[in-house]
Amino acid sequence: MKKRKRLNILITAGPTQEPLDPVRFISNHSTGTVGYEIAKEAALRRHRVTLISGPTALTPPGGINFIKINTALEMRERLRVLFDGADCLIMAAAVSDFRPERVSKSKISKTGKKALTVRLVRNPDILSELSLKKGGRVLAGFCLETRDVLRKAIKKLEEKRLDLIVASRLSRDNNPFGSGKADFLIADKEKRASMLKGISKKNLSKLLLDKIENLAFNV
Repeated sequence: MKKRKRLNILITAGPTQEPLDPVRFISNHSTGTVGYEIAKEAALRRHRVTLISGPTALTPPGGINFIKINTALEMRERLRVLFDGADCLIMAAAVSDFRPERVSKSKISKTGKKALTVRLVRNPDILSELSLKKGGRVLAGFCLETRDVLRKAIKKLEEKRLDLIVASRLSRDNNPFGSGKADFLIADKEKRASMLKGISKKNLSKLLLDKIENLAFNV
């Protein structure tokens, strides 16, 4: 049997939490399942895996380097340090687009308030920043939309210089969150898209890693 080559793979997973005060934060519904399944499959294939994860209820797979973060800025700093040594980045995390401009040092009280106004500022686009140093690395991103999924996925793929993008549509009939099966599509930089109906996150991870290995080993 031919020995499989090993890649240094960086994977991000889960949501980020952007604090409003010591008690509250802004986040999203990501469970981290896809990123953890990719990390598990990559480790089974004997790749060197670093998983950078926002807060989840999941147990990291064995045999990997696991890094826990909370905010988008923390994830950005970790990736900046590790990106140079990576052969591939799979950006599966649902990074919050915005964060509160100011974080209260104490819990914000509702006493005497009928409303609360919070000013949000943009978080850095981590994947766009790293793509400027892409070199020969394989970059894979994720895209979740409520409409125009393919068009928006291709636009993101082009703007961020990705090799692959995994996209899904959130609807009443398709919930990509959690461990259940869902519909996804995978598109490459040639704008070829494959629709995957009712696929598990485990099988999605296998298909994605197959494509990444083909790109990495057939340059």
